[in-house]
Amino acid sequence: MDATFTAEQDEIRRTLHELLAKHCGPRDVKSAVRTPLGHDAALWGRLSAELGLAGLALPEAYGGVGCTPAELALACEEVGRALLPSPLLATAVLAAPLIAALGTEAQKAELLPPLARGERSATLVVPGTGLALALGLTGTGEDGAWAGGGRAGGVQAGHAPDGGWRLYGEAAQVLDGHSAHLLLVAAHTGGFARSRTLLFAVRGDAAGLRRTRQTTLDETRTQARVQLRDVEGQLLGPDDSTDPHAALAAVGRSAAACLAAEAVGAASEALERTVAYVKEREQFGRAIGSFQAVKHRLADLYVQVQAARSAAYYAAWDPGAGALALAQGLDALRSAASEAVQLHGGIGFTWEHEAHLYFKRAAADELLFGPVHRLRGHAAEQAGLFGPAAHEVTA
Repeated sequence: MDATFTAEQDEIRRTLHELLAKHCGPRDVKSAVRTPLGHDAALWGRLSAELGLAGLALPEAYGGVGCTPAELALACEEVGRALLPSPLLATAVLAAPLIAALGTEAQKAELLPPLARGERSATLVVPGTGLALALGLTGTGEDGAWAGGGRAGGVQAGHAPDGGWRLYGEAAQVLDGHSAHLLLVAAHTGGFARSRTLLFAVRGDAAGLRRTRQTTLDETRTQARVQLRDVEGQLLGPDDSTDPHAALAAVGRSAAACLAAEAVGAASEALERTVAYVKEREQFGRAIGSFQAVKHRLADLYVQVQAARSAAYYAAWDPGAGALALAQGLDALRSAASEAVQLHGGIGFTWEHEAHLYFKRAAADELLFGPVHRLRGHAAEQAGLFGPAAHEVTA
């Protein structure tokens, strides 16, 4: 493994960092989340047009930049540092790779170029709280139970008289669900006895589709309730024999690496803001950062953030380590956000200060993609630490 970044990767990071530093400060973030879309559409369009952010990891044949998931992870680190509200996670990290992996050539040629240009957005619709399980982060989702079980709940798909597919059901926590132009809906088909989960592409303006934006803990990650009442859907893939579970697991590994890098970026920024504050805040006639107890707390936090960064960079090179890197990144972000609130004192927990944005991101990400102990537990199971071989080695 060569841990040194290339000149191109450094340039991607530097350019994105400079642009976000100018146009995505805490006030800009708070203003963007209060718009109907939940993000700054002009800034997202600029990031897509000038930097190719929306299609960074998509093949050039479909309008993308043609970079690897490593470049996308580096971009996510800078996006996390600024807490940028954008369709990046739902569109570029989750939906677009699924289309590239499962779609037919006609579907990829139709759906991917607008996503790569940032003209349209997409999201993955998973019922309930099963997103982490669907992506294979906290367990094996091959049985499809995360999609509703086939009998009740979730989304059901059935053949229409014209030979197409019609979808029924709802999902309550869909990232960017109220604004996405394209929805990839995980739905059960085949009845209860022979139920299986397939992915369907649904247009955002389809008849019978109702979307309601939800109030969320972390406003920078918009979520919506999506209800489908006899909605037309297009099967993603050549036929109904397509099994989406392997593609979902592969996307989950790369998504975990991107989320880990994003968490590290947010943790690093929270730490830097806290260090800058304790150098200025005076108590008993001296800066509080000069007290040994404060130095020790910040030194421990620095080590934790750097360790999480190393894990995230390794996961960008080997997405198989994504779940563990994500667990470490979420731990670091939670610690950094908590210390930021504590060391900022009386202003740290106020609505006007930006510390609460990082604290809410830490809590919301663990609810969406964790919890941390399940990320680590599933990774341990996959590595065979709890299997017979592990017991034999111990003996």
